[in-house]
Amino acid sequence: MSGANGHGATLAEKILARSAGLEHVVPGEIVEGNVDLAMMHEQGAQTVAPFHQMGATEVWDPDRVVIAIDHWVPASTEGAAVLHRMLRKFAAETRLEHFYDVGQHGICHQILAENGWVVPGDLAVGTDSHTNMLGAMGAVAAGIGPTEMAAVLALGRLWLKVPPTVRIEVRGRFGPGVTAKDLVLRILGEVKTTGAQYKSVEYGGPTIDRLSMPERFTICNMTTEMGAKTGMVAPDQTTYDYLAPIAKHAMHPLRPDPDAAYERRVEIDVDGMPPMVACPYSPDNVRPLPEVAREHVVIDQAFLGSCTNARIEDLREGAALMKGQKVAKGVRFIVSPASTKIYDQCLKEGLVQLFTDAGAVFTNSSCSACFGGNMGILAPDETCASSSNRNFPGRMGAKEAKIYLMSPAAVVASAIRGEVSDPREFA
Repeated sequence: MSGANGHGATLAEKILARSAGLEHVVPGEIVEGNVDLAMMHEQGAQTVAPFHQMGATEVWDPDRVVIAIDHWVPASTEGAAVLHRMLRKFAAETRLEHFYDVGQHGICHQILAENGWVVPGDLAVGTDSHTNMLGAMGAVAAGIGPTEMAAVLALGRLWLKVPPTVRIEVRGRFGPGVTAKDLVLRILGEVKTTGAQYKSVEYGGPTIDRLSMPERFTICNMTTEMGAKTGMVAPDQTTYDYLAPIAKHAMHPLRPDPDAAYERRVEIDVDGMPPMVACPYSPDNVRPLPEVAREHVVIDQAFLGSCTNARIEDLREGAALMKGQKVAKGVRFIVSPASTKIYDQCLKEGLVQLFTDAGAVFTNSSCSACFGGNMGILAPDETCASSSNRNFPGRMGAKEAKIYLMSPAAVVASAIRGEVSDPREFA
């Protein structure tokens, strides 16, 4: 399979060609892809009216549609309750059985990841911008709007413009206290929030090859903050081992060609890299964490959660630091696991007790404080240390509030100290 100008094809080009039944595709080409998996959360309620306006009565393949309520769960407003009711009614009418309702709930992207709904070679779409996270499976995973989703539900197809690809090659080894979150923040500092607009971002290199699936999820998740259409890691044995017991449908593993044509290449060396932090008011306003820690930025709230960093590995990392410590006086520390399965695992491992004994509040699984619409909302001029993905004005409440994005360990270190802190000081 060849790509642009006789060169080999990138991973995104190969997957989009497969989904469209074509030999090859080139950037800028419009293709009609067959969708392998469609996901909706509360915003998916906005697809119901256009779905019916199109004259549709049935979903193209109920086994390829997943609904997960996650932003307001359980419903915290009348408006949220109405959205939930609309989704339940629609699911019943169209026989959509894969509905993760209260009790089975979790952040939609985590639900897809831990239940094997997206596999290598898939074209997966969802009504949330961070659907990019599933590109870690070696898939094209992208957020789409409610009207587009209505068409997907009716037809199982979606037209897409083939994006050019940015290749990010990462070398070196993480030092103590440095994580995949620090890496993606470093990349954002270089690529910027508009540096990959409507592009595919392909991550590779020895460092990426060594990352676990949860670490790959973190990196692909924040590809969204680069403006990208999709972010992806080519599938390898790590991918197959993760998916072997859970994959919901057949894989079509593809890898980029060695001579693929990339619009841009970015090389990153993590040897000697310190932990990083994105300062207000943009995810690309990135600085070394030790430098910011020296400024003694006092915090009002710490948040360990979100689709970026609320997997069991993240919570264990935070708990290891929290053990024997207390949350600083005057700090509200919110811990929100990414799914009910992760919540259950935290119960089994004693992490809920550990965090609450230290003075944190451990919530049910949801988007929680990340999006500023449910719990943990910030007042004007308050400051939050967060493991989430965005720190734009108004993201977590008041537009005057300040959000510092960092790793789970750095969030916990900051909660203990009461100011933005380097987790390595607790080693």
